[in-house]
Amino acid sequence: MKITKVYTRRGDEGMTDLVGGVRISKADVRLEAYGTIDELSSHLGLLVAMLPSGYDERPLLLRIQSNLFNVGTHLATDQSQTPLYASARLPEGETELLEQRIDQMNASLPEPQGFILPGGTMAAAQCHVCRTVCRRAERCIDALAEKAEVGADIIKYVNRLSDYLFVLAKIINFNVGQQEIIWQNTCKLK
Repeated sequence: MKITKVYTRRGDEGMTDLVGGVRISKADVRLEAYGTIDELSSHLGLLVAMLPSGYDERPLLLRIQSNLFNVGTHLATDQSQTPLYASARLPEGETELLEQRIDQMNASLPEPQGFILPGGTMAAAQCHVCRTVCRRAERCIDALAEKAEVGADIIKYVNRLSDYLFVLAKIINFNVGQQEIIWQNTCKLK
């Protein structure tokens, strides 16, 4: 699809179009939900750029970014007024694919030693940023689901994605021999 004009001026008054042309406020929870998914995809793009070329996880991360377009389209569709397009659906088995990859990575990691502070390598730290943005997206989607129809597969996928990103951050550090930073409780009760 070729975009012939970047600006339309239709959003200058604080309103925007959903899929199907329904106009809503840019402050609507629906926009917060799919805008946070877009933010997550941007952070994932930065993570992919930080990984060494040829890194095994790059194809899956790019697939996830593509899936997030489907998630965003789903969230940008008010199903009470517009039927879902095929592009608003996740391909079959995407959540299960994340679960399989989580299990594979987890099998090669040592037993956890405590709560992990985000950090380590730059890529692992960026992965933790992705994870926290993903958790925020999940909260926004849950808020939207309280007032509008949201597919259970979308909610499940975003939840599992944050789990995947947590384990991926750990495996990125592990693969280069970077020790995790373990939380030390500095609060002492007297």
